[in-house]
Amino acid sequence: MASVAQPSAPPLRPGTGEELPAVQRYFEVSLYLLISTGMVSILSTGKLDLFSTAAASALLGWKGLRIWQARGPELSVRAATGMVLAYFLFFPADLWLFSRNLAADAPNPPLYAALLSTIHLLLFATIIRLYSARTRRDHAFLAVLAVASILASAILTVSTGFLIALAMFLVLSVSTFVAMELRRSAVGAASPPLEPGSPMARRLNRALGLTSALVAVSVLAAGVVIFFVIPRFTAGYLSAFNLQRGVATGFSDSVELGVIANIKKSTALVMRIRVDGDPARAAQVHWRGIVLTNFDGKRWFTPQQEQAVLRPGPDGTYALRSGALPPGDFYPLRYTVFMEPIGTPAIFIAPHPDSLRGRFGDDIPSPRGLPPRNFLLVDRTGSIFNASPNNRPIRYDGASRLPLIPPLRLRQASRDYPAAIRDTYLQLPPLDPRIHQLALQITAQADTPYDKATAIEKYLTSHYSYTLDLTGPLAKDPLANFLFVRRAGHCEYFASAMTVLLRATGVPARYAAGFLPGEYNDLGQDYIVRESDAHAWVEVYFPEYGWIPFDPTPAGGEKRHGLADRLALYWDWFQLTWGEWVINYDFSHQLTLTRDVGRSTRSWNDRLRDSYRRNQAAAMRKILDLDRRIEASPYFLPGALFLLAALLLGLRGRALIRYAVARWSLRARRGGNLTAGLAALEYTELLRLLEKRGWKKSPSQTPLEFAAAISAPEISAPVAELTEMYQSARFGHHPAPAGQMASLLRSVRDLLRGRRGSPR
Repeated sequence: MASVAQPSAPPLRPGTGEELPAVQRYFEVSLYLLISTGMVSILSTGKLDLFSTAAASALLGWKGLRIWQARGPELSVRAATGMVLAYFLFFPADLWLFSRNLAADAPNPPLYAALLSTIHLLLFATIIRLYSARTRRDHAFLAVLAVASILASAILTVSTGFLIALAMFLVLSVSTFVAMELRRSAVGAASPPLEPGSPMARRLNRALGLTSALVAVSVLAAGVVIFFVIPRFTAGYLSAFNLQRGVATGFSDSVELGVIANIKKSTALVMRIRVDGDPARAAQVHWRGIVLTNFDGKRWFTPQQEQAVLRPGPDGTYALRSGALPPGDFYPLRYTVFMEPIGTPAIFIAPHPDSLRGRFGDDIPSPRGLPPRNFLLVDRTGSIFNASPNNRPIRYDGASRLPLIPPLRLRQASRDYPAAIRDTYLQLPPLDPRIHQLALQITAQADTPYDKATAIEKYLTSHYSYTLDLTGPLAKDPLANFLFVRRAGHCEYFASAMTVLLRATGVPARYAAGFLPGEYNDLGQDYIVRESDAHAWVEVYFPEYGWIPFDPTPAGGEKRHGLADRLALYWDWFQLTWGEWVINYDFSHQLTLTRDVGRSTRSWNDRLRDSYRRNQAAAMRKILDLDRRIEASPYFLPGALFLLAALLLGLRGRALIRYAVARWSLRARRGGNLTAGLAALEYTELLRLLEKRGWKKSPSQTPLEFAAAISAPEISAPVAELTEMYQSARFGHHPAPAGQMASLLRSVRDLLRGRRGSPR
């Protein structure tokens, strides 16, 4: 017996088993995207070294190209196993040498080195398994590695970019695991394979993608509800993993000239500041972080000193002793700071602070069960420091008294400086003699300390230029080189020059460092402060008023305001919201949210109730007014009749017109022969009369069959005769008197009127 030829099955990839090609293709692409999302979320944190980032990105991209070309595994199982075992031999060197060097600036180098080396191992194992995966077990292991990657990314960062990666990862994980189950169920199935690219395969892909998106959205929605409902208490258990040195070198107790120039070249975010009331009040505020007292010719520093411990009061507020300004000489400023991890313990505040309120310190209970270290340190310059470096985002509220003192009052200020002020803030190292001569020259016409400060400030602003480009050999005396040779520099040089020139004339002054106000974002209603806004200025002492800031640095370049900058403001607003309501979300935020929701709900209810009452009253007034107008109008009755007629025509217009035309036609042709059209009209009227009495013609019946089905003898005879006349005139073209058919129809109508009850 000859064998029957079977249709050839689509080719299967070696090592994949009996699987549906379309589902297999969908699964491979979905799994690759899942792994890519996990790896990219790690690489985008910026915490890995350049080599690991570049190598992993290149290998991941190359594998994506291979999958697009439907190529098989590149590595054998034996080669992949050997490479993983070899990496385990390399792991100790990575842990104690390479990763340890990368983690040298972290608060906990051993812990951070262990984390980095483990992530290196995770990336290596993922790449090797991706290039050698053949079996379902390999694919399942790759999915587990992808989950581990997104968890590692969650440890390394809490940025808004992680939110996007997490959302994509949820969609792809649902898609991947659904496709994995479809592959498993398809093994050994009797149904024919589903070809890739076929209409059925495309519909399956759309269904899987839509299902994955809906499930992921549902999971995110449920997670959001759980996140905001369950009480939250912050704990910085992962804060030791942060590697954010950044601007720390510019805000320590010893700063060399030129350090801030390196910071100002970066646009990394430092903090966001919201101001209560009019934001323009903070447009010129200098956010002070540190104050340095001594200068040795090349660097500013503060000698070792004992710092006072400042603990919060019962309400969590830190009361600061900044010296009270006379009433009318200041305006109050309340603000909220959202500070990023910048690796320095300095707390940035507005001048003349009154109080602070926030969660500082480690917030981690001690091993002995003691309360967390939630306190601040204050030195004799008034600089405020956290108990530990700011290695995690923190939020705090502040209140300050910004000086608003007329120049006349400052000119009249006393020159009787306390001994502590003279001893500390008139200190000078051996200087180039030209510096003293320049100070005397600038202040020759100035009689008061205020006039001397303004004269030096104006001289530096107008006679020197601002630049961050200070290339060339280092000068032995950088300050003299700035004043007499280069005549250009950045804020450090201007602040140092003014402080030294003031001290040379006997006016107490000090070097202050912090940040300029930054860029105002009208979307988030906050100031965006970046590392490029790092700044140094001068504070001059006036006995009755304390330290008053002066800024001798000329203005730098103007910031651009293009489309990209506007989009950046939108992104920054989103990051601000993310940091406030996700990263810093705790029990106090939950109480605030609950209170706001309750207040908003009551407000909406009141508004809806008031709006309903107003609209109801307005509607009643309009109805009563319309009723009075209608009653007084002479057109009311004719208009009502016209509307009724129009309504009747609208509901039964066609039937009435058709009936009227038929009656008129019959009456007009009563004396002539019966035509096919008139016969059809008469027969239609007959069917209508019979249907009223219960005899309804079925669409499957012929006219003669319907006439024969009527059992009533007194009615069946005229109906049969009328039906024959209709058939003859309609289809036989035999002329007949029109009046005869009209008489038969009247007879049927009279007989039906005389019958009472149902047809038999």
